[in-house]
Amino acid sequence: MKTLPIMAKAYLALSLLVGLTVLAIAPREGAWKDLPLFFTCWLLALLATRMKVRLPGITGTISVAFFFYLLAIADLSLLEALVVGSSAALLQSVWKTAKRPQLIQILFNMASTATSIYAAFMVYQWGRNLVHIYGQPLVLVAPAAVFFVLNTLQITTIVCLTEKKPMWKTWHDCYFWCFPCYLVGGAVAGIFSLMNRYVQWYTTFLVFPVGYWIYRSYSLYLASLQDEKKHAEEVAALHLRTIEALALAIEAKDETTHDHLQRMPLLAMEVAKEMGLSEEEKDALRAAALLHDVGKLAVPEHIITKPGRLTPEEFERMKVHPVVGAEILERVQFPYQVVPIVRSHHEKWNGSGYPDGLKGEAIPIGARILAAVDSLNALTSDRQYRRALSYQEAMAVLQGESGKAFDPRVVEVVSRIRPGSGLGAHGPADRIEKPLSRIARIDHGEAPGAGFQTPQAEILAGDRKNFLQAIAAARGEGQMLFELSQALGNSLSLDETLSVLAVRLKRLIPHDSMAVFICKDDHLVPEYVSGESFREFASLRIRMGEGLCGWVAENHKPIVNGNPSVERGFVEGEGQASPLLSALAVPLEGVNRIVGVLGLYRREKDAFTGDHLRILLAISAKLGFSIENALKYQTVENSATIDYLTGLPNARSLFLHLDSELARSKRLHTPLAVVVCDLDGFKQVNDRFGHLVGNLVLRSVASGLKQTCREYDYVARMGGDEFVAIMPGFETAAIKEKSLLFQNIARDVGIQVCKEPLLSLSAGEAVYPKDGLDAEQLLAEADHRMYVNKQCRRV
Repeated sequence: MKTLPIMAKAYLALSLLVGLTVLAIAPREGAWKDLPLFFTCWLLALLATRMKVRLPGITGTISVAFFFYLLAIADLSLLEALVVGSSAALLQSVWKTAKRPQLIQILFNMASTATSIYAAFMVYQWGRNLVHIYGQPLVLVAPAAVFFVLNTLQITTIVCLTEKKPMWKTWHDCYFWCFPCYLVGGAVAGIFSLMNRYVQWYTTFLVFPVGYWIYRSYSLYLASLQDEKKHAEEVAALHLRTIEALALAIEAKDETTHDHLQRMPLLAMEVAKEMGLSEEEKDALRAAALLHDVGKLAVPEHIITKPGRLTPEEFERMKVHPVVGAEILERVQFPYQVVPIVRSHHEKWNGSGYPDGLKGEAIPIGARILAAVDSLNALTSDRQYRRALSYQEAMAVLQGESGKAFDPRVVEVVSRIRPGSGLGAHGPADRIEKPLSRIARIDHGEAPGAGFQTPQAEILAGDRKNFLQAIAAARGEGQMLFELSQALGNSLSLDETLSVLAVRLKRLIPHDSMAVFICKDDHLVPEYVSGESFREFASLRIRMGEGLCGWVAENHKPIVNGNPSVERGFVEGEGQASPLLSALAVPLEGVNRIVGVLGLYRREKDAFTGDHLRILLAISAKLGFSIENALKYQTVENSATIDYLTGLPNARSLFLHLDSELARSKRLHTPLAVVVCDLDGFKQVNDRFGHLVGNLVLRSVASGLKQTCREYDYVARMGGDEFVAIMPGFETAAIKEKSLLFQNIARDVGIQVCKEPLLSLSAGEAVYPKDGLDAEQLLAEADHRMYVNKQCRRV
């Protein structure tokens, strides 16, 4: 009761008052008239309450007990009829219900039944006197209709007040279908009333089979309705999944719109509800909100994902997508007006939109709603060319365009709602089969919101007002470019090459930060970073095609004055905006592939010019080849000093490092320990399990030795199954403990890989300066002690 609306509470109180009044006056209208017939009707009515069916669409049931109500009205007194009806209503309320009913529900059912029986009884008495034919069967048809209308309307009213459903539609859908059965029941009850009068009261038992037949008819009919409803729901679900599948096609084209597509239908439905759109218009808007950008499938991906301003030519290609989207959706044959909304969702209130230049009310209402919520969602979402605005900032933009781009009435409704939340049915022969307008030219439409990118030819031409200054600048620029090109080819060291580039490029192109990204495994990783936001750029790992530099690498095209903050993973600091506002990025190409991206960044907006782009393009080819050669040299150099199997330094690298460590120990007068290790039982592993298992053993032992040592210790593979560890600062006692750890590693690897304790390890150690003063002496002494240890272990 606490959760019921006020109107529902008032109606309940009124119903109970009327029902109690009827029960109070019943004894005055007559006493017990025919006890055998009364008990028969009462018993059969109670049994009939078991034969009840659940009503479709609402919370409620109906039984065939009304036969016995009508029979009691015809042959018994009002008091007896009310006792039969109230008892049956009570039992129906509590017997085999889905959930335990509340007391108020039970009382309401009894009161509504009593009121309906009283009205039907009065009508029957009036009708019997009117026709002057006692017991005429058709006289009960009118009371049956009165009982049906009054009883079902009372139940429908409380259901609609409680569940907020339309009353007429609910009554028509849930009850009206059984009205003929009540009329037939009235006639049948009249016939049995005559039989009771002229035969005996026990003929009443014959009513029960008739009631059961009607109950079975109810059950089969409702089961059929339920099957049809389930089928309709499955078809609707399939239809919705088809729409979602088309929406996924959009997401596959532009992954940044995923959240956008999720939020659009929610906000659009809220606006449509506030504006009072019909159910059909809401269904059309819901589908259009998911599918409005399906036409972007006809737009090249590098245009959709471009993290910067579009050129006029690129915008012409982008303007095609509403037309293509409408043409695609025409083939779906939606049962509501989706196509006009999709075609017109970029039209503007003042007529400056595209593709048709519609104005004001000529734009479909669904398209006007979609345009506003689409813009709001776009402004509050991250895009390739900018970061998301706050909700307040986005709403300010939307309200500023009210009456220009957007319908003022729609903007007013949208401002009150914060998100937290066509074609008729044609047959297949009528489908329009024409090619999609992929290369159509749209005559209407202004510049995109982000503005146009200046054409590259115009950028490179520059704006030279003073030709004398231009000549002087050109001479200085040419000399610096020559020197930079010479410097790039002088070293095969990647670090040295990029350091020279950073120093000399600073004089050619002013910048606050510089980053050189190298392509590795479909990602761009920073190889050299300098200037502001050093840590942020150094921590980036950019997927090819994502962000600003990812787009440049994938499309082999430069970007001038892009937004640095759109790089995936670029975060200046919690709650802080990036101080860098302009980016100039060019691809670095090698012989057959992209090797990386060079990015320059400035604090000022639109800080880079056509001259800056021209300079970078002039050196990008030479820089790309230099980086590619340096990377190849780095690979070759690593292969000459790294053991291919274990990834540890090889013997050549070992001697170089040992000489360097000895020089440092001599200078600092610190000890240096050398440990030589040899695997015992390794030949047996190869003989029994094969060389692949032997290689696995070597890799596992190498990994274990390296993990056991300190970060600045040096572990190398001497050759075969011999390993050497160089450990600065170790004394003889500490070396003994470390040797025991090495032996445990070898034993554990043998058990883990071979499942048997086949492996062990012999170790010998030497310490500078006590056991030797140079690399040869230390290694010879450690090797000798290792063999002595091996012999002792065999004994």
